[in-house]
Amino acid sequence: MDLTAFNDKAQRLAKENKKFLTGLKKKDPRKLDEAFHQLHEEVFEEIDCLTCANCCKTTSPIFYQTDIERVAKALRMKPGDFVEQYLQLDEDNDYVLKSSPCPFLDEDNYCKVYDSRPKACREYPHTDRKKMVQIMELTYKNTLVCPAVLEMVERLKQVKM
Repeated sequence: MDLTAFNDKAQRLAKENKKFLTGLKKKDPRKLDEAFHQLHEEVFEEIDCLTCANCCKTTSPIFYQTDIERVAKALRMKPGDFVEQYLQLDEDNDYVLKSSPCPFLDEDNYCKVYDSRPKACREYPHTDRKKMVQIMELTYKNTLVCPAVLEMVERLKQVKM
């Protein structure tokens, strides 16, 4: 995956995609979900996250208490020690990673805590959830991080809804 080319394309299309996704809020929510879910399946047949891992390299999931406890247990750490070593509070008072790339990402783009990863990582990039209409702003932000989301949005522009 050429992340430089992806970043250039994502930035070039950013304004257009923001306008397009904002406009989708007026569409039938069920049809929007159906279109996204179909494109999610198609695109992830073609794109392998392990060739990219840009989400793990550039962003941080929110860690909820259950996530903290699960990951800490997997690392054989006390939750408080895990928080102290790896997390910080952001401006919304949510726990996020202190640094990026994610400290659990290995050199082959595999996650060292995959089976115990946070809920936000499990659900990323959120393009297969119900009520997509409610997360158009997040979807827009993800076009700037995830090549698969950018591809889904580009294909969605060709769909008549």
